[in-house]
Amino acid sequence: MKDFKVKKAPKLEKLSDFPMGSSCESFNITEINAGWRVFKPVLDVDKCVNCYRCYLVCPEGAIHKNNDKFEIDEDFCKGCGLCAHECKVNAISMIKETK
Repeated sequence: MKDFKVKKAPKLEKLSDFPMGSSCESFNITEINAGWRVFKPVLDVDKCVNCYRCYLVCPEGAIHKNNDKFEIDEDFCKGCGLCAHECKVNAISMIKETK
């Protein structure tokens, strides 16, 4: 086995220190949600302060910025609610999915 050297994790103090998330739009793997989502996020763009928190925590890369406004790709969002939980200004609400 090789001798691995443990590197100290870098400090992430400002937004530019974080990785920029997904590098392409979310339809790169599948085009639509399979239909099992129970809640979907709804973004109030008037409340949004563009902090990038939702963008950084979305495990599916379903949040994108378009013309200085964030958008949630509902076709790819799995409804986990991490974005709403992490939004400090409550700009994202989880609404029960209706068919």
